[in-house]
Amino acid sequence: MDIGVLTVVLGGEPLEDTLEYLSGIGVDAVELGCGGFVGEDHLPREEYLDDEDAQADLLATVEDHDLRISAISTHNNPLHPDDERANEADRELREAIELAGKLDVDAVTCFSGLPAGAPGDSTPNWITAPWPDEHADAHEYQWEDVAIPYWEEIGEHAQDHDVKVAIEMHPNMLVYEPRGMLKLREAANPWIGANFDPSHLYWQGIDVTDAIRLLGEEDAIHHFHAKDTKVYDANAREQGVLDTNAYTDEPNRSWMFRSIGYGHGEEHWKDVVSTLRVVGYEGALSIEHEDSLTSGKEGLEKAVDVLQRAVFDTEPGDAYWA
Repeated sequence: MDIGVLTVVLGGEPLEDTLEYLSGIGVDAVELGCGGFVGEDHLPREEYLDDEDAQADLLATVEDHDLRISAISTHNNPLHPDDERANEADRELREAIELAGKLDVDAVTCFSGLPAGAPGDSTPNWITAPWPDEHADAHEYQWEDVAIPYWEEIGEHAQDHDVKVAIEMHPNMLVYEPRGMLKLREAANPWIGANFDPSHLYWQGIDVTDAIRLLGEEDAIHHFHAKDTKVYDANAREQGVLDTNAYTDEPNRSWMFRSIGYGHGEEHWKDVVSTLRVVGYEGALSIEHEDSLTSGKEGLEKAVDVLQRAVFDTEPGDAYWA
């Protein structure tokens, strides 16, 4: 199992410097942003898409630093009710899948997207309860009329290019929890799966290791984000966990994204790693730093430190005692 990093946190530095730094702190793999909310500082998609020499140079540079590319990332909303925004996100995703195929990269990480609540609406609508009844009707419209037809097409596109699509279960997106992830995968095809990011599950009260087992039993974990969350009970008891305070309003947040080990201890992360191995996932644990209480590099280095003690370096041995 590799320790990886989503390099967006180092987007202000040249790719070569980023790779040298990450290799030096013990990282094995990188996830490169190529569009959408994560930007494309280290992988400007259009520059690489049809340039075989540039693709070869990129792969050689990554390999020279003893790294590999675990995934490329384009997080956006291809189901947006604004056609221009949806079309841009759709083009980014389809081109990212094509580029990943050319780079021989296993997965593209992304969001499911979020539609409006009805035709003609202009704003995406995240529905979290079925009543009053118009909310249940809107939720059915989002799935049946918008999301499923779109992701059926993307699933076929991914299969054509031999690339897995790894959807991050995220609030304010249609797929934000494991059962919804399985619903979308069943409606599309097995090329659609999860970029399993536990940070969005902790605050929802979802047991992360149970969720790993649920998705892993369906071979539905295509990539993994190593990212922690801390729930601050004093605030959560008063305002719940559906928190609209700014991420930088730390004293008033019910929960915050934290560096690995600062939301849950090392024992928990060892359990996460072990459960991933139980379900057969041996890919990258791609660290995504979004901890507002520390700098990017310190957050990465502390996360690597914890994960290096949690991951297994060898394949399982023979169970000679069994």
